[in-house]
Amino acid sequence: MCFDLFQSTWKKRRVTVWIVQAVLIFTQPLLLAAPSPRQSSAAKPDTGSAAVPVQPLPFSHKTHIGFHLSCTFCHANPEPGNQMTLPAAETCMGCHARVAADKPSIQQLAKFAQSKEPIPWKPVYSVPAFVYWSHRTHLQADITCEMCHGDVAQMEVVTKTTNVTTMAGCVACHRRKDAPTGCETCHESQSSLLGRPYFPGTARGVSSHRLDMEFPGQ
Repeated sequence: MCFDLFQSTWKKRRVTVWIVQAVLIFTQPLLLAAPSPRQSSAAKPDTGSAAVPVQPLPFSHKTHIGFHLSCTFCHANPEPGNQMTLPAAETCMGCHARVAADKPSIQQLAKFAQSKEPIPWKPVYSVPAFVYWSHRTHLQADITCEMCHGDVAQMEVVTKTTNVTTMAGCVACHRRKDAPTGCETCHESQSSLLGRPYFPGTARGVSSHRLDMEFPGQ
């Protein structure tokens, strides 16, 4: 009787082992094929984080422009005009010392102002260091903020909506506006451009050579 009981128990264990082995055999290919969470995120780049970087403080252009503030009220364009600057925290506190002063974000803003530290905003659009680009030049050519940055006036959070900082975006816009597309236009300093010979039909100091190739993303 003991032998029969032992034999019965062994058969049950052997059946259990077979079931487990069968499950592993059939599910292993599925487990190998299915990407892990890390692999999945690597296969699909987080374009959202690139387009919408996490900022140190919340800021709504839509809210502020609703108070009829112009772009230049906060973004000055000092000499030599390459950059549109960001306001200092002290400038923001000129209003927020009385407006929404009890909000945690404004209290954090006040700390930046007290310490005289710049707010570490993360850029949404950035131009490579090897590219010469001037806000002043484009503003003088009647290029509006919206043409490059999208309808910021309606944005609660600024997101990247154009390819303006890519070579394809620059060249496409220059072609539409009949602006120079020679390599020297963006890849040499303004001082070197001034010394170049003038060719009829082009901007002063810009070579007559144009980029006739097509770029991805146009």
